[in-house]
Amino acid sequence: MQAENKYMQMAIDEAREGINNHHGGPFGTVIVKNGEVVARGHNKVLLKHDPTRHGEIDAIRAACSALGTHDLTGCELYTTGEPCHMCLCACMWANIDKIYYGCTIEDNGRIGFRDDKFDGIFGGRDKMPGYMTKLDRMACLALFDEYAAGNHQNY
Repeated sequence: MQAENKYMQMAIDEAREGINNHHGGPFGTVIVKNGEVVARGHNKVLLKHDPTRHGEIDAIRAACSALGTHDLTGCELYTTGEPCHMCLCACMWANIDKIYYGCTIEDNGRIGFRDDKFDGIFGGRDKMPGYMTKLDRMACLALFDEYAAGNHQNY
């Protein structure tokens, strides 16, 4: 298994933990620096009653705490769903070098999330060539299908 796929599988496992505990949507994230996992996070919107507790934000907070810095230069982020604009901007503010995502903004919409609405308002992804790379979409789609088959609250 390639390293990238290993990290995406960890993100999928993190998302499943959140799903199984009814913390929020099927969004898990892993942050890696120099080949080592420095943080994990998953969507905790429902658990924390906080609309900003997306998986990427949760992992960024954990990585900053673990590394004792606000600057995540040299880090890569692996996430099960293409980041919304809030999370994308947080990654940029944190200086994350690269983002790997599984499902697309359109896939997020397919299971009831409204990321495409905000993407239509803010756009701009075309101005960041090479910053975000799709990875393991089929494995992440299977995760999304598991989520959609369950009894979950969308928000």
